Amino acid sequence: MAERRGRPERARLDQPRAERRGPRVRFDAEAFGKLTEAIARFLGTGRYLVVQTVIIGVWLIVNLVPGIPHFDAYPLGFLTLVLSLQASYAAPLILLAQNRQDDRDRVNLDADREEARESKADLEYLAREIAAIRMALGEVATRDFVRSELQRIEDRVDDIKAPKKERKKRDAGGETVETVEPVETVDAAETADTASAEQA
Repeated sequence: MAERRGRPERARLDQPRAERRGPRVRFDAEAFGKLTEAIARFLGTGRYLVVQTVIIGVWLIVNLVPGIPHFDAYPLGFLTLVLSLQASYAAPLILLAQNRQDDRDRVNLDADREEARESKADLEYLAREIAAIRMALGEVATRDFVRSELQRIEDRVDDIKAPKKERKKRDAGGETVETVEPVETVDAAETADTASAEQA
């Protein structure tokens, strides 16, 4: 077998590598994520700040006041080490909690986007249905239109039934006024003169 950089090459590249032998650390990612979120949530509270301030204050008093046995001398190297370890662990825990929150936000955003898409489709469907109903109602006669047409037909029938000399007309106020057409009167003398002229 040929070797590259001290590592033996696989005979076939289309086959997966064999699992590494030895102990493998297995842990529940969900439980670990919940633990990191709990720790990060506690690190962001006022209680944590108060507790840390009290601990550091007592530490300084115990190690700086003369006459008391000091377990951490003046340079306070142990306190510096403790705070450095705390910061080195707190930052990754906070980042892990933020990553989990980002994943949840992404899932919620996808769900909101899908819901908005469905709502838009429903609104477009309802708009089309309302437009179709309006178009259908535009071709249907309304009650006021039918009533006015019946009234107009009734007035026309009354006019036809009435004598020619008496017609019903409606004024602007809606009241009926009966008008009698003037009858033409012909004088008897004028009729006789006309008849004699025709005979001649």
